[in-house]
Amino acid sequence: MLGPVILAASRSDRMRRLISAAPVTKQVVDRFIPGETVDEILPIVRELTDNGLELTMDVVGEDITTPEQAEAARDAYLELIDRLKPLGLGERAEMSVKLSMFGQALSGGHELALANVRPVVEAAAEIGTTVTLDAEDHTTLDSMFAIHEELRKDFPRTGCVIQAYLFRTEEDARRLAAAGSRVRLVKGAYKEPAEVAYQQRHEIDKAYVRILRTLMEGEGYPMIGSHDPRLIAIAQELARTAGRKLDEYEFQMLYGIRGDEHLRLAAEGHRMRVYTAYGTDWYGYFMRRLAEKPANLRFFARSMITKG
Repeated sequence: MLGPVILAASRSDRMRRLISAAPVTKQVVDRFIPGETVDEILPIVRELTDNGLELTMDVVGEDITTPEQAEAARDAYLELIDRLKPLGLGERAEMSVKLSMFGQALSGGHELALANVRPVVEAAAEIGTTVTLDAEDHTTLDSMFAIHEELRKDFPRTGCVIQAYLFRTEEDARRLAAAGSRVRLVKGAYKEPAEVAYQQRHEIDKAYVRILRTLMEGEGYPMIGSHDPRLIAIAQELARTAGRKLDEYEFQMLYGIRGDEHLRLAAEGHRMRVYTAYGTDWYGYFMRRLAEKPANLRFFARSMITKG
């Protein structure tokens, strides 16, 4: 029952002030969200790419309530892309976007989100990179997949995310495992009802493997979003069984978690992409991640202790 409590705290200005002022909060935030501005994040981009890693970059933002805020989110991504252009990184630095930031939940949100995200996808293509549409809660997915399909007509490298714990995902994976597709598979972090999602960890893990096998045996480009050593090993075996070369799939992990593993996989020749979030609204981003799955609190605390 921690989820509603944490979510309430994310909306409280008083809690924001208290938590933001705590020294330990800055230590945690700095580790997982390494900057608030483009100027602060560009050295991180250079450091990661110099170490043979790739990135997918997320400008954090929550609670979009007006069309003007959605346009501001669009403009923040356009600024990022403009600043990345001189680096010439191409697909080594792509973007991840949540359509809720582009106005998806507002009145006329589907059309608004599509109109706002399209210029970002266009600008990304102009500098040789692409965009992946993040998955949010299950009520938003039909809209996300429709926008994904529309964008791929002109920008076929546009990616999307699917979540293993949802019952629908095995069917989605079969549809998406087609030539030219780019699909990131994650376990799923939102609090979903038992009517639509597996609730037990072992069920989610088994679904993850089934779905990943579908993606590996398909004609698209799988992106394995997991920090789980067992699933990473299984992914490598599935790739070998499917006859995939090292550049025909990739691993993705969050910035600040298992950094040694990032470097190990890259050293072995794997494509290893680091999900790197930045922005001023770190508080809302961080608290909502805990509200979606309070077990993340233990996960982040353990990561702080292990520094791995």
